[in-house]
Amino acid sequence: MVIENLTLENFRNYERERFTFSEGLNVLTGRNAQGKTNCAEAVFYLCTGSSLRIRHDRQLIRRGADRARIGATLKSRFGRVTLEAVICENKRELYVNGNRVVRAADFVGNMNSVFFSPGELRLIQDGPDERRRFLNLSISQTSREYCTALARYQKILDQRNNLLKERDGALVEETLPVWDEQLAVYAAVLVRHRRRYLKRLSPLAGEAHAYLTDGAERLQLSMDGEYPEEEDRIAQKLLGQFAASRERDLRLGFTSVGPHRDDIRIAIDGADARGYCSQGQARTAALALKLAETEIFKELAGEAPVLILDDVMSELDLSRRKKLLDRVQDLQCILTCTHAERVLYGTSSRKIKIKGGKIQP
Repeated sequence: MVIENLTLENFRNYERERFTFSEGLNVLTGRNAQGKTNCAEAVFYLCTGSSLRIRHDRQLIRRGADRARIGATLKSRFGRVTLEAVICENKRELYVNGNRVVRAADFVGNMNSVFFSPGELRLIQDGPDERRRFLNLSISQTSREYCTALARYQKILDQRNNLLKERDGALVEETLPVWDEQLAVYAAVLVRHRRRYLKRLSPLAGEAHAYLTDGAERLQLSMDGEYPEEEDRIAQKLLGQFAASRERDLRLGFTSVGPHRDDIRIAIDGADARGYCSQGQARTAALALKLAETEIFKELAGEAPVLILDDVMSELDLSRRKKLLDRVQDLQCILTCTHAERVLYGTSSRKIKIKGGKIQP
């Protein structure tokens, strides 16, 4: 999968620019705060329908404008595809090959990407929310079933949480079991996909981590929580958990069990990475997860994703920089940095210089 060009209109600090990318390594270079990361963010948005940096799409609109537009043409094994997102103050419109799509699940996955930046240390060091977000974004790009189930699960979960705050006890007693049954159905789909995905991810991440550390450390991943194998039995178990926690949930005012509370256990040499690893170890482990993610996309989608490396090189030592460049040579990669000559070591690339939201000749 290769993104051929990207057009930005009133997106972040860009008024109007058109990027043309090569199939290999593309380097966005320039001083800090010029728009390199904004370009990388736009590519990721077209892949996932969301931004890793903000919660509200209106923050993507250039100051003084009333709407932003991101458009791209990509080449996949199925042919050429055009993607477009028009972002307004209170809504957005998504298009695939010029046709408007209503469901996010029909937009996500037309172009796959893996995004890595220094902020991805949150995957290792922060709470479960970051690791669940990683799973949700990654699996949704390769499974429309998961993407749809996730949206429906979240909607029902919000309705259940609202009901838990209801003061009418009779209404809660009558209605809660109905929501629980629906919630368990979609929860079981999420659990099944996550388990299958992690089963693929763990050995690949372990291999990538061994490559980056020259075999000095061992990375292991496992899913928090135990579930049966069959989806219907997973749903039954979750239904029992919802019922057992009902009294506590009523006191708390929210749903305290379910896949929205699950976590990934990340261990380095058998020790919990969250409380044990250094900054350097966390960075290497997070990078290993991302490299493993690219391999899964190759397997599930049948072609490599676009790899986005945002200001990563400055955080890695010389050995890991060279290993990373060697590892990604067969992928289309968009890399941002301030000084290309200091991090590429003669690696062939297409260089694009950015200054003040404009491409420089």
